[in-house]
Amino acid sequence: MGLAYRMLGTVADAEDAVQEAFVRWYRLADQVRADVTNPVGWFAKTTSRVCLDVLKSASRRHDLYVGPWLPEPIPDGRFRVTAPLRARDPAEHAVTAESVSMALLVVMESMTPAERVAFVLRDVFDYPVADIAEVLGRSLGAVRQLASSARARIGASDAEPSTHGESARLTEAFRHAANTGDVVALLRLLDPGVTLRSDGGGVARAALNPVHGQDKVARFIVGVLTRQAPITLALRETGGGVVLTFERDGTVTGVLELVTEAGNVRDVLIQWNPHKLTLWRVADAST
Repeated sequence: MGLAYRMLGTVADAEDAVQEAFVRWYRLADQVRADVTNPVGWFAKTTSRVCLDVLKSASRRHDLYVGPWLPEPIPDGRFRVTAPLRARDPAEHAVTAESVSMALLVVMESMTPAERVAFVLRDVFDYPVADIAEVLGRSLGAVRQLASSARARIGASDAEPSTHGESARLTEAFRHAANTGDVVALLRLLDPGVTLRSDGGGVARAALNPVHGQDKVARFIVGVLTRQAPITLALRETGGGVVLTFERDGTVTGVLELVTEAGNVRDVLIQWNPHKLTLWRVADAST
């Protein structure tokens, strides 16, 4: 599930991919299945191939989606990889630790299907290059190049993970300013070129186009909280770092994640699509 979620960006898509892998497993002849010496490896390869097919499909490009498409945020560490399986430099380790944040998954949307599969299998799960080559039908050199180009896309994003101290402090300052309606304080936190994207999926009310600029973004956030009072923003720790949740009477109605750069908020990502918030409601019900 963790592997498929990182490749596809939503829990529902990941569940479908894993289910298809199990269907293929049980369709194998008994002797063929008995001859599989590494079932875990078989499932990883098969699930990856299913995900690759989904990523290549036209529908996966969200052409028919209403408004901006954002990945599904995860409320806990269930899909988190807590430590790399081999020695990595600090930058690579940070990528692994942040591999379930909405911000990183948004960057991964810019990758080609092969890049994304290679990156997840190699950098996150440390699968051998030879196994990845088998999944992709590429040479070993091509797989290394795909993983390298995917890594370069992430490096070029210059986004700071929300687990970093400064970013976490910015998130708390953003929460306080938004809840108190302090537009001036929000403006001080936002980069001049800040962009806000919100995903309602045509089900929940959301901005159909990205919102650009300090003033428009600040007033959008304050306006939402004012119109939907008594909704407030709360700070939560997740498997991907620190996020803010829109909450009413203890129920999560949206998840907001900040992407920071050079001490300012560069992007605001808001997930309002209720179909991508089901795990948050389950988590709340269990507490």
